[in-house]
Amino acid sequence: MNKFSSMACLPQDLIGQLDNLGFKSATQVQGEAIEPILQGKDVLVQSKTGSGKTLGFGIPAILQASGSSEPTSLIIAPTRELVQQIAKELSRVASYINNFKIVTLYGGVPLRTQADSLALGANIIIGTPGRIIDHLSKETLKLGSVRTVVLDEADKMLNMGFYDDIIKIVSNARKLEQRVLFSATYPESVEKLANKLLQNPLVIKVDTKIEALKIDEIFYKTNSKYKTLQKILSTKKPKSVLIFANTKQAVINLADDLRNGGHSVIDLQGDLSQEQRDEALIAFANGSKRILVATDVASRGLDVKDIELVINYDTPQDEETYTHRVGRTGRADAVGKAITLLSDKEMNKGSYILAKANEASESNLGIKNSKPLTSNLTTLCINGGKKQKIRAGDILGTLCKDIRIENNHIGKIDIKPTKSYIALNSKVVKQVAKALKSVKIKKRKFVAWII
Repeated sequence: MNKFSSMACLPQDLIGQLDNLGFKSATQVQGEAIEPILQGKDVLVQSKTGSGKTLGFGIPAILQASGSSEPTSLIIAPTRELVQQIAKELSRVASYINNFKIVTLYGGVPLRTQADSLALGANIIIGTPGRIIDHLSKETLKLGSVRTVVLDEADKMLNMGFYDDIIKIVSNARKLEQRVLFSATYPESVEKLANKLLQNPLVIKVDTKIEALKIDEIFYKTNSKYKTLQKILSTKKPKSVLIFANTKQAVINLADDLRNGGHSVIDLQGDLSQEQRDEALIAFANGSKRILVATDVASRGLDVKDIELVINYDTPQDEETYTHRVGRTGRADAVGKAITLLSDKEMNKGSYILAKANEASESNLGIKNSKPLTSNLTTLCINGGKKQKIRAGDILGTLCKDIRIENNHIGKIDIKPTKSYIALNSKVVKQVAKALKSVKIKKRKFVAWII
């Protein structure tokens, strides 16, 4: 890996910021993509999820936008979750630049709210194709200043039927000088889009396959998936596990069954509001919930580090989906495990899985009726966040000094625009919620509740 400090194309203040954030060395995709993107070349990158691609296109976008009063880069991604993840990562890196603004556009948020943000100006715009089209049609979004368009996870966007929307969006950027396309896989549909949009692109292929040493892929042939799942959970006892099912109802049913079995579980699926989806991810990421059951909405853009185990409870629809599901574990330098459950009828449909994964015997799994996976943490929500100038240190100080909670009873603190979430030892969460009825944070009272 190259050190960022050795990359001549990067200014020292950015290198210092990356160093402060713990980014010492560039991943392979970052090392190969950043400089040509900064040079203005059209670039096509095939790279697996978890390879560091966000900063691969994000660092150039930040540098190209610095000093401009209008958006110079438009980043298009398939899902709300991925848009949020990209924005979060780029905001951290760009925080050393005064008044640097990133606007996100996705469904589940009123158009008017986003239009008001756009009217105040932006350096970078990040959005889903459908919501970008909505703003273009209402003329609340102008792309006249955009010089670079980045398509992230192009394969997923095409699978979702966004080809025509992407072409329309790009055609609206009339002063466009550069197109960058990132994709984990390179099916015929992506090749068609690349040929349509990109001009003499530099092609970079990095980490296109799941590394065998990093992700242990196995499958179980089973006549009862739920019984096998119970045995896996009781035997492996993973600290965190992400379970994929194919439909919203299947996710809800499986989460209910696991919850009734005493497991610490939460679900993530399309019927939830944006706030509910955000809170599900927060509770899973901070350890309040050890199991997340999800549809493929979580196979892209899920910003949760150190997922120990991924389980395909339902067989993925295709090899591409399998690749992205499995890629949720073993990210960056971590090692992970991925398990797929296959019924007799699914053995042929999952032939691509059989070619990659090793078969394991259910006889090696333990007794299904052992202790469920539980958590000693509970998440408390406070109705105040960044807009109220609340910082994690303010909350930590109030909990330790005023409410006298021991530091080891306090877990991760997430500060959002209007709310804050605190992972607390379950033994003290009610005490904290009660105390906050009278104790102030930054000289203000805030309502708190358990989620």
